[in-house]
Amino acid sequence: MTDLHHDRPWMRLDLGGPHQVLSWAINRPGLVTATHIIWREVRNADLPADLNVTDWLDAQLRSQGATDDVAFLTSRDIRAFHDVSCTQDDITVRCIATVGLSNGEHIGTRMDRSGKDWGTINVAVQISAGLTPAALIESLAIAAQARTVAVMQAQHQLPTGITTGTGTDCIAIAAPAGNTAYAGMHTPLGEALGRAVFQAVDQGTRQWMRDVRRSQT
Repeated sequence: MTDLHHDRPWMRLDLGGPHQVLSWAINRPGLVTATHIIWREVRNADLPADLNVTDWLDAQLRSQGATDDVAFLTSRDIRAFHDVSCTQDDITVRCIATVGLSNGEHIGTRMDRSGKDWGTINVAVQISAGLTPAALIESLAIAAQARTVAVMQAQHQLPTGITTGTGTDCIAIAAPAGNTAYAGMHTPLGEALGRAVFQAVDQGTRQWMRDVRRSQT
């Protein structure tokens, strides 16, 4: 569907033209029109406690000519991404996910993460069908459900319970504007969307847990 470009510490998804993008990303959050979604890999040393992260990221994006991009930050190795496409009927959904659980949380609880590593789950979804604003919102809910189920199946244990996500997760849904009005699990869009996000996050979670085990041996 699109092109994915790597130049570590950057990864950039070319949407192939203007799309409506719904997210709570650090750069250009909310409902915007964008042609790219971009990841910036960071380390703890890149983000000292007194840093204005928004200003820092803005300068970083300017250096790439990417200030109009919807932007994620991740401490995951940017090469450890998972790219899954699923088609149901005439709708194709592509999900690209980077997954780390080092600042995982159990929903409804909060651990002290001061001085710890910052892992996150960043999920970019591109949908081939043109969506109404309501369907875009519903797609975000379906993607969040799929991400959470994938994380919970890994049974990553915390003192507060199993990990259900991280404190810095972000999802961006990109689609053309159009007339598709529903994205629930009874629809072809909901089926393809749920499967793509689940598989990408599941693969990413499993790889992160393998990487952690290797680092501890």
